[in-house]
Amino acid sequence: MSRAPLYFVRHGETDWNAEGRLQGQRDTPLNAKGHAQAAEAGERLRALLGDAIGTLPFIASPMERTRHTMEGLRAALGLDPAGYTVDPRLREIGFGAWEGLTWKEVRRSDPARSQARDRDRWGFCPPGEGAESYAMVADRVRPLLDALDRPVVIVAHGGVARAVMVTLGAANSEEAPHLEILQGRILVFESGARRWV
Repeated sequence: MSRAPLYFVRHGETDWNAEGRLQGQRDTPLNAKGHAQAAEAGERLRALLGDAIGTLPFIASPMERTRHTMEGLRAALGLDPAGYTVDPRLREIGFGAWEGLTWKEVRRSDPARSQARDRDRWGFCPPGEGAESYAMVADRVRPLLDALDRPVVIVAHGGVARAVMVTLGAANSEEAPHLEILQGRILVFESGARRWV
């Protein structure tokens, strides 16, 4: 497993983020604030790493919101916006039949399952095709993380960040599902710890 620093960026805001809707694996574009957050993340990376940033590999989820965030932050760094790779293992957790709903709508329309999720956020899998638990996402991203042997910049999603935290020992499975994952900031994972920049 990687011991090198991992610089994790959650994609910028979308209209569904602003509305509190579960995006999951639905492709939703960045809004104006999300584009600004992408550039802000690039500036934060520059302040953190200086010129060394240009030597690191950059990997993104295949979702539109992450690719556009990656391209915006790379442009802010003066790097080729297209100079990154995409890895499907970084796609967001699938919320199945709940995608497009707010948590309030989920609780109203599916109270028994939403209560089951409240009891076990890490292991709960929503109903519907493509739905996943955080534990399933951790299993999906573990091989990617195990293969990392140098510092890397990853642009992905809130659910993926939680899975990465647990996989790298920076949070436990009880804590991680409750943590806020910020947009426009850098989540640095190093030596089993995490910090925001």
